Amino acid sequence: QVQLVESGGGLVQAGGSLRLSCAASGRSFSSYAMGWFRQAPGKEREFVARISRSGLVTSKADSVRGRFSISRDNARNTVYLQMNSLKPEDAAVYYCAADSAGNGQFDYWGRGTQVTVSS
Repeated sequence: QVQLVESGGGLVQAGGSLRLSCAASGRSFSSYAMGWFRQAPGKEREFVARISRSGLVTSKADSVRGRFSISRDNARNTVYLQMNSLKPEDAAVYYCAADSAGNGQFDYWGRGTQVTVSS
């Protein structure tokens, strides 16, 4: 079993920055890929970013490329999402997820952290 707890959300002005953290417990953190997703009110959940087990390979959605970065610290069992140049359309609940089987499917999810961006 993997437990994921997000933190770092809050209210920020457009153009500002936030860093989200996701702390993992349970199985070995370094053995699974991690991802961030978001869901805005009335919209479907969407992929934001993904990072490989080693942290060497990342991918991001086109909507955040150049503004957001994903990283991980396997010694601290934590994955981060650095969000810069935030826009009102980035406002959403952000979820951390783990791909524990290594098959591209995220099977463990956190409860989310709210990000609000004021214009």
